[in-house]
Parts: sequence; structure tokens; C-alpha cells
Amino acid sequence: MTAETFATIAPTLPHQPGIYKYFDITNTIIYVGKAKDLRKRVSSYFNKNQNSFKTIELVERIERIEFTIVNTEQDALLLENSLIKQYLPKYNISLKDDKTYPFIVIKKEPFPRVFFTRRKINDGSEYLGPFTSVFYVRELLQFIKQYVPLRNCKLNLSQKNIAANKFKVCLEYHLGNCNGPCQGFQTATQYQEGLQHLKDILKGNVTTVVQHFKKQMIELAAELEFEKAEALKKKIEYLETYQVKSVIVSKNVSNADVFSIVKDGNDAFVNFLMVQNGTIVQTHTQQLETKLDESEVDTLSFAIANFRQTFNSLSNEIIVPFEVDYLNDSITQTIPKAGDKRKLLDLSLKNVAYFKEELRKRKMLHITTKTADEVSLILEELQDDLQLSELPVHIECFDNSNFQGSFPVSACVCFRNGLPSKNDYRKFNVKTVTGINDFATMQEAVYRHYKRYIEENKKLPQLVIIDGGKGQLSAALESIKQLNLTGKLTLIGLAKNEEELFFAGDKESIKLDWNSDGLKLIRRIRDEVHRFGITFHRSQRSKGAIKNELESIEGIGANTITTLLKKFKSVKKIKEQSFEDLEKAIGKQKARILLNSFIGQEN
Repeated sequence: MTAETFATIAPTLPHQPGIYKYFDITNTIIYVGKAKDLRKRVSSYFNKNQNSFKTIELVERIERIEFTIVNTEQDALLLENSLIKQYLPKYNISLKDDKTYPFIVIKKEPFPRVFFTRRKINDGSEYLGPFTSVFYVRELLQFIKQYVPLRNCKLNLSQKNIAANKFKVCLEYHLGNCNGPCQGFQTATQYQEGLQHLKDILKGNVTTVVQHFKKQMIELAAELEFEKAEALKKKIEYLETYQVKSVIVSKNVSNADVFSIVKDGNDAFVNFLMVQNGTIVQTHTQQLETKLDESEVDTLSFAIANFRQTFNSLSNEIIVPFEVDYLNDSITQTIPKAGDKRKLLDLSLKNVAYFKEELRKRKMLHITTKTADEVSLILEELQDDLQLSELPVHIECFDNSNFQGSFPVSACVCFRNGLPSKNDYRKFNVKTVTGINDFATMQEAVYRHYKRYIEENKKLPQLVIIDGGKGQLSAALESIKQLNLTGKLTLIGLAKNEEELFFAGDKESIKLDWNSDGLKLIRRIRDEVHRFGITFHRSQRSKGAIKNELESIEGIGANTITTLLKKFKSVKKIKEQSFEDLEKAIGKQKARILLNSFIGQEN
């Protein structure tokens, strides 16, 4: 659309707040914007002094303009955000990892079940969230299960069925994970009390739950129920420890949303921390792509509106690095320079830096398009395929390497949440094995590795992959037995040629779909342990070759060899030295022995 054509349209645009939509020749929305004054804002695009090439390109593609008047700027902001999500216009800021977030659902039924879901159904159930991390939701549910006894069965616990004594308590009751409402051991009122504790914990309000348990503990002690009082005391201690770990900001910062941004060319990275009752209960970083050279202020304003709407934030304060165009007078903007709120902002920036680094790693592994939740789905798929009891968020893989029986080494790589954790890689010079014995080499490496885990009280991986045949897997399992770790982690073998997986003792192997994401992840882990192991083996072999060549010279000892290599770095450079240079380094007699040996080798 030309400036002349727009000049005929401009008088029809009102001086009121609203949103505007630009359509191209195919009647497709290519841009949506908000405005305090529609006429002034839209007119700015057709300014003859426009110097942004991207904006000029946008204007040239505009075929027609539509607008909607709203009551306030805040309404315009929310409507703009909604339309961008709906139509994904080509020239608007785009969310690079927009996805479905997990919820915790309290099912609408007698004695409601509580579980994780990705689908929000209009069935009258209560949905808590959404949450930014599926791992956080799973860990939270596991934590709550230990301290708030709620049922997980699918029985129809109507009053009629309970009164008819249709059900018997199961193992969960005897383990203390459920109070037995199926047999009438728990009333609906008591059960609702547990649900309220769950909601308080999710909101970071652990103090309320602790106070309730303390009151119960005192009552039980007064009734001489000391065992039950002791059990409650342990729960209180654990909850207080959990609270200390969670409350990483001052209690003076009650409820607030924290936002930070880093721009890198057309990409922007925005972090969001949700603080409730002095506790960070949500954290999420999102990548955005800017299309029209939008400023940091515009990009962050858009992201804040999106985050607060997506995660149902009701906080009356936002903590930001600079003032943004968040058009809601009831929301306080804080730009901290020091104190606890500044620490929160700095923490948010740390999260942005971490996200960028993880993105770089994913690019290296060609899984850039995989978001955290997508990786979680891959791990869930792998858990189902291998029938694992836990989600394999921590996977380790072992491989051996040797050359004609010489310089045997082992390597172990570690992947956490589908990505390599290089600080946890380990390499092993084999100490107890001579000659070619892959089984004994694997047994030694696995034993040494997990013996150290036990000594350092580290959390074990959920899945361990042994790259090799059934012999290597059996050898690794022997070490696991010696360390009394049987049943505490799962070991599988990976056949080198067919890429089949197998458990010890199984006659049939497990063949995953060739193009499945689970098998692709296993291939990446295997390729990484090969790379790491071979690099280490070459290094050791090279050192060994140098050492063997110099040690074979009679009259040249270990100290002399160390002196020569420190000074000249390699055998090749030692051979290039003059007699005078060698004499200065190791003395006349040894220099003469060395030179005579080199001359003999050449002859």
C-alpha cells in the first residue's frame, strides 16, 4: 500500500485505543498491532522518513487494513496477544517454543484423585497450573504423595458403595500413602483437608501445612499416640527443609513476577520467575523471534503479557530491568537497583544465560527443535518401551577401547534430560586386566564408577547402557551385585551391529522403531561414548608409544625421559636437537647414549 493510498484511508481511523490488522493480497493477516491512538500509530508506518527496511517491506505488502476499537489500552494489549497466538502473523514477534503446558488436575468425583495431565477438559474438575516444567510437576506430585495421603485408585467411591462395604484397603493404605476412604476410614471433610494442603504447597505456602501438622502432633502426643506423633514430626522436619530450599528470596518479597531479557540479533530470550509467598514456584525461559527490529521494551512487553495470561498470574507487582509498556495501572513496576528484588532479577538473568547455553548444546546435537517438554515426551516413550519404573532423566553409557590388547581403557558418558552432562563424563585406565578381556575391563570400570557413587552418596542414574554383547552386560551386572545395587538402577545391553537392546537373561531382544526418537537418543548417547572413549584411547596410546620408544634405550631412565619430554615436548623434537642442547638438558653421558641410539635406529 502506498502512502498516497493510505492518505485516503487515514481519516476513517479513530483517535481511540484498539488493535489493527494488516492483510496482504491473499487476504492473509500479516501483522497485528495495538495502539493507544489508532490513527497516529497506523500513520507512523506510512511515514516517508521510514528507515527500517523490514517495515518498508511490510508496508509494501499491505493490501487492506482492519481495526477494532476497545475501551482501554490494557484491553488492546490482551486482544493483540490473543490474535497473534491465533493467526501467527508473518511479521509479528513469534514464540519459538509455544506448546501445551502440563496441569495438575483435581478430578471432580467423590474423594478426588490428583494427577498430571496435558489436556484441560471442561468436566468440572479443578486444574492447577499450568506449570512450566513437566519434571517439576512429576517431582512435586511425588513429594506431595509422601506427605499428603491421597488415593490414586480409580474406584467409584460413592457413599452408597462405601456403605455397602464393596471395597477393601490396598497396599497403598498399609504403606501410609492413603488413609483408606474406600472402607470409610477417612471422611470427605478430612480428605478435603488434604487437598487444601496440596494447594498450599503448590502455592509455596508450606508454613500453613507445617502449622497444621504441628497442632496434630501435639494432640497425638497428649493422647499418648507417640508413634504417630513421631511420624508427623518427621514430616514436619522434611517440609521445613523443603521450605528452606525453596524460599530463596526474602519473605518481604511476597507475590511478584520477575522478567529479564537478552537480545541477540533477531532472537530474544525472556525469563519469567513467578514468586508466591516468598517462594519461586514457576520458572520458564522462552525464545522469541523479532521480525521488525522491535526494541527490547516492545519485545519484553509482549512477552510479559503472554506469560501472565498463559500462567494465570494474579501478582500485582512485576520486577523488570527497565520500564515496559504494560498498560495496567493496578500493576506496580519495580526496577530494582539493590536488595532482594535485585537478586531476583540477577537470578532471572542467570536463567537466560543457562537457556542460551543449553540451546547451543542442542544445536551441536542437531536437536535444536526439541523443547524441554518434547525431550520429556521422548524420555516417556523410552520409559514405556523399556518398561522402566522411573523416567530416565539420568542416563549413563559405558564403552571399552583397546588396540591389539594394548592400552585398554573404558569411558562413561552421562546425559541428563536428553543432553550431555560433560562434567559427569568419566574415563578409566584399566588397572586389573592384562591382554584382551572386554568382560573384565567392563566389570572393573562399572565397579569403580558406582563404588564412587556410593562413597559420595550421589543419586544413581535411572538407566545404564552397556555398549557391547551379553558378555559385557553380564560382567557389568556382576559389579552391580558386588556393590549391592541390584534393583536400584536398570542396565541394558546395546548390540553393536543391529542396534538392538536387551536385558540380561532375556532370550529376545527389544527392537525399537528405527525412526523413533527414543532410539535416536540412544544412538546419540552411543556415538558420544564412542567419540569420548576413542579420543581418550588415542591419547593414552600416543603417550604409551612415546614412553616405550624412549624406555627401550638402555641407560635412559624414567626421570631422564620426563625431563626430555617437558623440555622438548615430543620424540620427534628430541631427535632434532644437537648434542650441545641435549647435554644441557640431561648431561654429556646420557646425551651421547641418546644420540648413538637414534643413529642406530636410522641405520
